[in-house]
Amino acid sequence: MTIDHETRFAVHPDAAAAMGTEDLRRHFLIQDLFQPGRIRLTYTHYDRMIVGGAVPGADPLPLETIRPNGTARFLERRELVVVHVGGGAAEIRAGEESHALQPRDMLYVGMGQEVTFRSADAGDPARLYLLSAPAHRTLPTRHLPHAAAKRMDLGARATANERSIFQYTTTIETCQIVVGMTQLAEGSVWNTMPAHIHDRRMEAYLYFDLPLEARVFHMMGAPHETRYIVMANEEAVVSPPWSIHSGCGTSAYAFVWAMAGDNVDYTDMDPAPLKDMR
Repeated sequence: MTIDHETRFAVHPDAAAAMGTEDLRRHFLIQDLFQPGRIRLTYTHYDRMIVGGAVPGADPLPLETIRPNGTARFLERRELVVVHVGGGAAEIRAGEESHALQPRDMLYVGMGQEVTFRSADAGDPARLYLLSAPAHRTLPTRHLPHAAAKRMDLGARATANERSIFQYTTTIETCQIVVGMTQLAEGSVWNTMPAHIHDRRMEAYLYFDLPLEARVFHMMGAPHETRYIVMANEEAVVSPPWSIHSGCGTSAYAFVWAMAGDNVDYTDMDPAPLKDMR
């Protein structure tokens, strides 16, 4: 079997407030996602979101079920989003259809499909970021090139948060998963500040396009009890519904954000004003 998996349990905000650095990293940080020839998955108890990575070679790499799913097939009761975050072109087979993904493209796969991954060039394998959440019905599989995503330009150079947000799933129908990508402009380092929470949905971030020595300080915690996790390139972090999720990097970077929960309303958030944060 070419799949590794682990489980992350939900953490109460009071428990998180008492954690030191190593405990915060053990519960919320996801490392080593992209391993050649393997699929690595983290099954979370936050809205049952699965966060993973796949690095296929020239041979098909099947997305097989894992024990926490409790189903015979991985997507028997789930939907899937695949985001190409690096490397060469990828070919993803979903059911009877095949889809060619270039860097920063997204593929949505509806419930019930069998999925395999392969790289067009084994010498330059694709790094595929995987996000899966429970689904209640089968929706059409859709390939969304990066250029077709809904774009919003926010922030300003004066506040070091000039950025472009690319909303992927707002242009297609999903059961509950919401996914997009944010690109920081050169010279900007802050994302999602002022911060917010959304008590009805969890979120996960994957930071990428970071230089080897660069880092992002990912802010988390209840607004009145904040903490941070220092993150390197192509590492992910789980954000509970009660937590803020913001970051400041030592250089420009990009990140994929993904939510699952009670609705698919991108604007459903509760602000955390800077004056109230601690």
